[in-house]
Amino acid sequence: MIRACLLAGVASVSLAAGANAEPVSITIATVNNGDMVTMQKLSDAFEKANPDIKLNWVVLEENTLRQRVTTDIATHAGQFDVLTIGNYEAPIWAQRGWLEKITPDAAYDTDDLLKPVRDSLSYKGAIYALPFYAESAMTYYRTDLFKKAGLTMPTAPTYEQIRQFADKITDKSNGVYGMCLRGKPGWGENMAFFTMLVTAMGGQWFGDGYHATIDTPAWHKALDWYDGILKADGPPGATSNGFNENLALFASGHCGMWIDSTVAAGLLYDKKQSTVADKVGFAPVPTGSYTGGPTWLWSWALAVPVSSTHKGAAEKFVTWATSKAYVDLVAKTNGWVSAPAGTRQSTYANPQYKAVAPFASFVLDAIDNSNPNGKTAQPRPYVGAQFVGIPEFQGIGTQVGQTIAATLTGGLSADQALKSAQSATQRTVRQAGLAH
Repeated sequence: MIRACLLAGVASVSLAAGANAEPVSITIATVNNGDMVTMQKLSDAFEKANPDIKLNWVVLEENTLRQRVTTDIATHAGQFDVLTIGNYEAPIWAQRGWLEKITPDAAYDTDDLLKPVRDSLSYKGAIYALPFYAESAMTYYRTDLFKKAGLTMPTAPTYEQIRQFADKITDKSNGVYGMCLRGKPGWGENMAFFTMLVTAMGGQWFGDGYHATIDTPAWHKALDWYDGILKADGPPGATSNGFNENLALFASGHCGMWIDSTVAAGLLYDKKQSTVADKVGFAPVPTGSYTGGPTWLWSWALAVPVSSTHKGAAEKFVTWATSKAYVDLVAKTNGWVSAPAGTRQSTYANPQYKAVAPFASFVLDAIDNSNPNGKTAQPRPYVGAQFVGIPEFQGIGTQVGQTIAATLTGGLSADQALKSAQSATQRTVRQAGLAH
């Protein structure tokens, strides 16, 4: 009897201790894009459903996020439990053993994820990150400005036509700029667009044996177009403008055209966030002299590093934030037009989403038919559309991005920039043992 009472007492103490236990605290590193800001705002729902887990947020500008999470995971510092990464990092870091495999339960419905997106976040058949949103690229334009100028956007515009349109709709005296483009330096900022532009002009980063092919006619043609349109028709301070800054410019009526991620469509068509929501048209990315090459595919995804000390709680959050239930929560809170794009077949099959998202079928088709591993004009030793799928590209792309940006400010001529970029890139791949 005494022993039974003692055991009962121990049990009651244990239960009391469990009830009063501090919640597990996990730290989430994410980018300051609008969809992620929404995720943070709605995360109260997760904490209410999981009172044993507390969320700490580190929300950073894109370039800073990439630097911080790369440093953290490479040094196994364990500062973050959830990382916001993309399909550039996921297979590379998985191969290095830096990421946990993610195995959602049947209710998560992994098969509902769009196959190109799911495959891009996998390594040897296992998923290492779950997509929060995914994107290809498209051309946005102001239908009212085109009508005023007597212009019609072709179903398949060329870069030459786009330059002509930009010249005609630019009205700097009224704060309207014919073309907004990423000018902020960074491998995932200005170089994401610029790499796509180079491919369209018949160029690439490397040829056989990882010989850099930057100081070539195709890169010169791309830089002439980019430099020319932004200086003639772009907003001031273009080198400060990345995705978020251009989104804000377009949504507030200052851009006539913008070539960028398909994910911006949901924001530009949202009347709560865009003053031009009823004046937005869209078209494919322009073509150049080379067509049929690799096409933009990106996913901002959530991953759990092996250095996390709270992997179970971290994976629970990752699966919640990328689930069908989360999509429904966003739709209920902010409207279906704001639902996370590019990830789930069920979103694109939903009549409520299709009713408010005229761009839905266009975006779905662009992602379903994305071809990041497609051929460039000349054979290439790497994969990727708007990035090069090698670990060294983070450094290479950022350095070249700074050089390209310097042409916009007049710090370097095109010839100087491309010669410098060629030399620095070749030196890096040689030191890495890639070039031979």
